Amino acid sequence: MTAPVLASTRSELAALLSDARRAGQRIGLVPTMGALHEGHASLMRMAREQVGADGKVVVSIFVNPLQFGAGEDLDRYPRTLEADLAITAQEDVDIVFAPSVEEVYPGWAQGSGQPQVTLDPGPLGAILEGSTRPGHFAGMLIVVAKLFGLVGPDVAVFGEKDYQQLALIRRMVEDLCLGIDVVGAPTRRERDGLALSSRNRYLGPEERLEAVHLSRALFAAQDAAAYGAGAALDAAHAEVRRATSVDIDYLVVTAVDLGELPEAPPAGTEARILVAARVGSTRLIDNMSLTIGSTTGSGSDS
Repeated sequence: MTAPVLASTRSELAALLSDARRAGQRIGLVPTMGALHEGHASLMRMAREQVGADGKVVVSIFVNPLQFGAGEDLDRYPRTLEADLAITAQEDVDIVFAPSVEEVYPGWAQGSGQPQVTLDPGPLGAILEGSTRPGHFAGMLIVVAKLFGLVGPDVAVFGEKDYQQLALIRRMVEDLCLGIDVVGAPTRRERDGLALSSRNRYLGPEERLEAVHLSRALFAAQDAAAYGAGAALDAAHAEVRRATSVDIDYLVVTAVDLGELPEAPPAGTEARILVAARVGSTRLIDNMSLTIGSTTGSGSDS
């Protein structure tokens, strides 16, 4: 097990990557906000598969203030760099880029760090998470674009748990001709089905028991999807009603691209069910694929 090299500044990162670029090595990027867990580790393994043994895997660890709104958990978001570095060492990561806010947004401490040129997430960024968290996706796209510019990856790996985020990043890469292969990695889950998340550590014991109703709702939707999108959604709502302290923000079935499904989709139509909810004071999201009207039953559990 070899520890990755830690870079905390842009210049340190550039120096570490210069030899790799000259040698024609493929570079893979896994952007994270830290508080790493097995879900993140699976993204690192996928990045290694993408770039090969001779490539370079870069993991960024940065809690991006621009994607947190007023009243959200920026200040209490877990920051566990020492433990994170141990996980990256186990997963054969070459470089960890862990910059300060000032390094990413020069002038931040003086109040002048906000980028003057920004990215508009467009219609896709105005629904679901974008409707609930105004400004979240604009802030997310800014930091991802910065990381793409600083690292210059051939491939970037993101988890499907943040499905709308993944869709927006793919849209940005396509619309801006960035030439980066954006790979989505399946959601990793606890043994009881709860999606792995850095925010799960906020849950008390009783809240943890309540939170599992979210993933159970999605699995119920998968089982009912053979009877149509409406049946899938009804099954999900029925499971959520079994919880006593889950406050649903949204629970929807959409097309794979997050658009609306046809009124009568043909058998075998692929779709997505997405949920966001508060369990106590903790906001969690999850999603799964559905196969609508298929006699074979459910889709994958990603």
